[in-house]
Amino acid sequence: MSTATWRSWAPGTRVVVRRRRDDLQPGEVAGTLHGGEPQFTDVLGDVVAVDDDGLTVRTRRGDVHVPAGDVVRAKVVPPAPVRRAPRGDAAS
Repeated sequence: MSTATWRSWAPGTRVVVRRRRDDLQPGEVAGTLHGGEPQFTDVLGDVVAVDDDGLTVRTRRGDVHVPAGDVVRAKVVPPAPVRRAPRGDAAS
């Protein structure tokens, strides 16, 4: 899927976006196989907004703005599975 297709997503669409990390400190080695920090991270959730600057995705931890230049890959994913009640909470 082309990374440009995210620009047509409607709010409420469940997606995963692979993005370049913006939290690496200067001098940290990124993208190495042995011991370095990964260069990319994924954002999973529902689209809140899309504009020329990028997109905002509502995740379990809050809203995440992904700048357009940081989007590496993006795709629509199925709805989240229904969460089951913890064991022991079922009525006897």
